[in-house]
Amino acid sequence: MNTVYILWLRQLKRYFRSKSRIIGSLGQPLLFLVALGFGFGPVFQRAGEGNYISFLVPGVISMSIIFTAVFSGIEVIWDRQFGFLKETLVAPISRLNIMIGRTLGGATVAFLQGMIVFILSFLVGFRIKNGIYFIFLALLFMFLIALLFTALGTAIASVLKDMQGFQLIVNFLLMPLFFLSGALFPFEGLPKVFEIIIRFNPLAYGVDGLRGCLSNGFHFGLHIDLLFLSLIAVAFLTIGAYLFSKIEI
Repeated sequence: MNTVYILWLRQLKRYFRSKSRIIGSLGQPLLFLVALGFGFGPVFQRAGEGNYISFLVPGVISMSIIFTAVFSGIEVIWDRQFGFLKETLVAPISRLNIMIGRTLGGATVAFLQGMIVFILSFLVGFRIKNGIYFIFLALLFMFLIALLFTALGTAIASVLKDMQGFQLIVNFLLMPLFFLSGALFPFEGLPKVFEIIIRFNPLAYGVDGLRGCLSNGFHFGLHIDLLFLSLIAVAFLTIGAYLFSKIEI
């Protein structure tokens, strides 16, 4: 467990040392909040759907988390290229502990990034509609999303050796997952094919759970969101641990 703690702490130190990374990663979420929130807000309200900022914020928080979480996997490729990963893997410690430590560290960084966006969202008019119990549940959903996508990033990085390939594959996966998660538009009234795709999208359950906890509007239901997201997170952690254990140095 000491190895897990050291690797977790190392990820956090990397994050807090890079102020430009923290600031730069906030650009896209803030752009979505301001441009989409105020741009589509009147249209959304005239359609009878209520406040678009309240609807949008959980989706933007999720976006910030998943991009930070998945791209933490690129550090595996970076460490492999510069020899740090080899030094770590030849040490007399379990590769499972190494993977868990890196994943928890990446998930914590992504969670903190989501928290920053969550706090900044109050500046554009977002307000929480539920009590303290649901706020803690929202934090749980945020961490589960971070854990799931950090494990996904580690799994992808474990089978790739170049950063360009990683970025291409990740963007190819993340953009459809994000846009088909209900982050930007309601589930109601969609064509059947999109409804089916959304039901198999793990991020949809994270966004729905987060939105339900913060804005009082579950689509699938709290227990279904929590159960499905937890199971998928465990599955990706298992896959990521297996692929990481097969890395050749």
